[in-house]
Amino acid sequence: MVSETDGRSMRERMLAGDLYIADDPELAAQSLRAMDLTDAFNATSARDPEQRRRLLTELLGEVGEGVEIRPPLRVDYGSHIRIGAGTFANFGLIALDVAPISIGADVQIGTNVQLLTPTHPIDPGLRRAKWEAAEPIVIGDNVWLGSGAIVLPGVTIGENTVVGAGAVVTRDLPANVVAVGNPARVVRSID
Repeated sequence: MVSETDGRSMRERMLAGDLYIADDPELAAQSLRAMDLTDAFNATSARDPEQRRRLLTELLGEVGEGVEIRPPLRVDYGSHIRIGAGTFANFGLIALDVAPISIGADVQIGTNVQLLTPTHPIDPGLRRAKWEAAEPIVIGDNVWLGSGAIVLPGVTIGENTVVGAGAVVTRDLPANVVAVGNPARVVRSID
């Protein structure tokens, strides 16, 4: 079994990528803060881009110049997400940032894309005891994630890569390729 008495908080364990229990008062407070901010963001009018930008800047760890995210948006904490300049995310982005999510500059994200960092133990006893962990996601500059793509924990996608609609990215993708399918596989290079 996992020891809860190694001297670290559950937040410290989570950020280190180690097993932690999410039902922790500090993590619950941060999660509620993120839910309040995403609810406020999702309720904003498209005619009020300044309010949207203010809320995104308060919610996320870093928001580059010219970033546009169309509601609805869902995150776990928000503060572990960094988005580079000129990135666009269409409706329905889910970015579960238990571990860091880094999105480069000029990335195009289609509708209903999911960036999922959480993992759960295979051991049924640990799962029943509510232990979980996470692995970071890195999306390079100028990547295009097609609608409905799912990026799983620990994945890095290289710059200029295109991920087809509905693809499930289970492992790293190099730069300058097109990948499709479940699991996503490289079908060609981009010259």
